[in-house]
Amino acid sequence: MATKKDTIIKMKSSEMLYNFLESTNLHKKDFAQMIGVTLSYVYNLIDETIPFSTRSTTLERIATVMDIAPEEFVEYKIPQDPIVIDETTEFIRQKQKEKNLTTVQFLKSFPRKQRLEIVDILRGARPIPLDWEEVCVIAQVLDIKEEEMYEHWEMRLKQLLQNSGFNMESNSELAKAMFNCARDYVHKNK
Repeated sequence: MATKKDTIIKMKSSEMLYNFLESTNLHKKDFAQMIGVTLSYVYNLIDETIPFSTRSTTLERIATVMDIAPEEFVEYKIPQDPIVIDETTEFIRQKQKEKNLTTVQFLKSFPRKQRLEIVDILRGARPIPLDWEEVCVIAQVLDIKEEEMYEHWEMRLKQLLQNSGFNMESNSELAKAMFNCARDYVHKNK
């Protein structure tokens, strides 16, 4: 016996995308840059000239910009290894929510060439940048104090050092001196 849930027909992915672009007045060229594809590819997805993407990276980027779960696309296959969203990404998402910014509004606060990187950070595929100035731009957009953002940057840098073979325990005094110096720099330059 078919249940009510079984009779729900999912909207076509191309139609969902078209409706999103129309409702947000997001130009297709901007959208293409946000998800890392060409403008003609976006037109082809909407016009169904080509099948809707089944590439998980592309679908996750589209879903991130649309503020939906990638599972809403019938073409999306849930990866066997779960996507782990780190503490910093959750922090950024929370601040975005507190400011009542849609992902499109948030992305438009950045230069076009940086938007794809921000999409990948939001979807958990990339950590925050190591470049302190880039981190400060994210903090400015979300009205986060630099000192608060510094904690996330330091955690990111420690992870990188450890992954590169830097022993934090045996070099604890050196690490402490480096991070004290970095913290002093942030406090002096705010």
